[in-house]
Amino acid sequence: MLKDKLRKFYTHEMYFPTLLSLFINPFYFARKGLYKNIKDLSPNVTGRTLDVGCGLKPYESLYKSEEYIGLEYDSPENRQLKKADYFYDGIAFPFDENSFDSVVANEVFEHVFNPNTFLDEVNRILKKDGILFMTMPFVWDEHEQPFDYARYTSFGIKSILEKHGFEVMTYRKSINDIRVIFQLLNLFIWKKLRTKNSLINHIIILLLIFPFNLIGELLNLFFPKNSDLYLDNIILARKVKID
Repeated sequence: MLKDKLRKFYTHEMYFPTLLSLFINPFYFARKGLYKNIKDLSPNVTGRTLDVGCGLKPYESLYKSEEYIGLEYDSPENRQLKKADYFYDGIAFPFDENSFDSVVANEVFEHVFNPNTFLDEVNRILKKDGILFMTMPFVWDEHEQPFDYARYTSFGIKSILEKHGFEVMTYRKSINDIRVIFQLLNLFIWKKLRTKNSLINHIIILLLIFPFNLIGELLNLFFPKNSDLYLDNIILARKVKID
């Protein structure tokens, strides 16, 4: 029972960082930025919502959806580990046209090998004026290999969305300051030193990662922002064209 509570608490801190996350979260800055921006823009995600690449549905509680449906690529691993309601072949969404009011794709688009097909499917299943809410990394390491295919600049993501019938309503750059550097340092440490022993991993975080979390937060008080270097794209778009 205690172990389950600790696991639940730890998972919550990974996605909803508090001050305690400085001590335990190797992705502290990235997750803090994502949480803040998703929370700020979540009131726009309403009605019947499809979460594409839903994973564990970590941010479901933030949205104002009447119905929240998770979709994942069909694989034995995903069927075992993910909280999806539907699985698909990675090409065609198993839903009718104009059947959703909003679509969420958090940290998913970089894993899409054919973005044109993906956005066509999002457009197809969204109602007119439906909302697409996306987050994706700009500065980050290759992850979930070999299924990591792309990085998008602010200009690139706006252009491809417009070509597929979407109007960008809100665009933000998450963590566009010196904390980018410290997040990358922590990411390097975590990937190179992480073990299969959870106790050793917690010691590594406390001794080697926590100091950079703290220094990054302190230096951010004095250093200016740099909008050319940032961790994540945050996009809120609206379907304006019906193909």
